[in-house]
Order: sequence, then C-alpha cells, then structure tokens
Amino acid sequence: MIAKTLLTSLCLLLALVASAQQNKATDKIDTNKGPLTIQPVLHGTVVMNWNGKTIYVDPYGGAEAFAGIAAPDLILITDIHGDHLDMKTMSAINTSKATLVVPQAVADMLPDSLKQKAIVLANNKHTEQLGIAIAAIPMYNLPEDAESRHPKGRGNGYVLEIGGKNIYLSGDTEDIPEMLALRNIDVAFVCMNLPYTMDVDQAASAVLAFKPKTVYPYHYRGQEGLSDVEAFKKKVNAGDKNIDVRLRNWYPEKQR
Repeated sequence: MIAKTLLTSLCLLLALVASAQQNKATDKIDTNKGPLTIQPVLHGTVVMNWNGKTIYVDPYGGAEAFAGIAAPDLILITDIHGDHLDMKTMSAINTSKATLVVPQAVADMLPDSLKQKAIVLANNKHTEQLGIAIAAIPMYNLPEDAESRHPKGRGNGYVLEIGGKNIYLSGDTEDIPEMLALRNIDVAFVCMNLPYTMDVDQAASAVLAFKPKTVYPYHYRGQEGLSDVEAFKKKVNAGDKNIDVRLRNWYPEKQR
C-alpha cells in the first residue's frame, strides 16, 4: 500500500514537473549576436533572453509565474492596467539590477524605488538600453473618444531591435494606422481580446497588412474567455502562407 502511494505521488510529481517545463518552453530566433529566446509566461507577459541579458515584458502573475526564470536586466511596461503594471508581481520579483522602460502614466504610478530605475518614453520616441534599440509605438482603441479604455498617448507598444531582428510588442491596441505602417518586423506579438483590443478578424487583417515573418497571438483572454487563436492562424495563413503563426500556451490551466 505504501509503495503504491509513493508511486502515485511520484507520478503526480513528474506530471507537475512536465507541466511546468511545458509552460516554461522557449522558442529561439537566430540573431547576429547569438540566439534570442522567447518564453511565453502569462496573458501579455513575455520573457526574452539575449546576449546574456533577460528582458521582461509586462510582468504579471506573481512570483510563481517566474519560477526558474533569471531576474530581469530590462523591464518593459506598456500600460497602467493591472495586467501590465502589476505592482504585486513587481514587488515579488528581483528588480535589483533592472532598468525599466515605461510611458509617463506608468512612471507616475511607480514607487520611488522603481521610479529611479525608469526611463520614460513617450510615443514615437527612442532609447537604447543594453545594446537594444527601443522605439515606443502608439497603442490605443478606435474610435478615439472619451470612452476609450486605451486613449492614444497613454501607453506604449514597442519595437525592439535585437541583434539585427525587429521585435514588435503590440500592447493593448486595435488595428491602428501606426501598426499597419510597420515594416520589416521579424517577430510580432499581437493582442486580440474583446472588448479591450481587437477581435480575431481585426488582428488577422492587421498582420496581413504589415507582414511580420513570425507572429505570436498573445493577450487573448477577454470577457468571453479565450479568443479563437486557431481561427486567427487559419485566416492569416489563408492570406499569406509564409507568415509563421506560432500558437503557444499563454494560459497555464491553474491560472486561467
């Protein structure tokens, strides 16, 4: 009986380890300074590692979401909402060596200890940190009106130039002219969750307009649950079979 219980416990432990490893799985993109690893974490949270540096985008999900992941050297935050600026998570992770790149509205909400580490970047402005060129791209809802959840100018999407590759992070946005005008994007992270950002059709149409080489649908949990990313992939590849649409697990079961 004891042996059976131990065997059951061991099987459960191995299953949990396998699940954790799956959730921490990374993709690799070749750059002119070695591989860029891309790790989905949760919702709109991405971790990238390149040239010995670790980059967090919109850290969210508490310390447990970052178990086994190196502390950040660079943190990008797109907006003030709690799934992007999550102070519980920011307090839980090790930010001792991190530089933050944020819009002004985010900087205004940071405690002094983090504000001192922050580079404030307005829409259409640029900075370079850790050998990475960073451009702030507008992100906002259409139409632009008083009811907008994401008014133009408050938050930032970002384009990062990393080892000769251009990485676009949409943040919370719709298919705005600034997105459609993007060119030479190697990897794009594109949101799609109603009623906050785009629906699947908008997102697919936008991707077909600016034609990234690789696209990850992310930030796709809305009021009605998870968006149909399989339908997104089909729509994109029906329009352009050369775009590599990568579907990854942004919503580990225990955190849905």
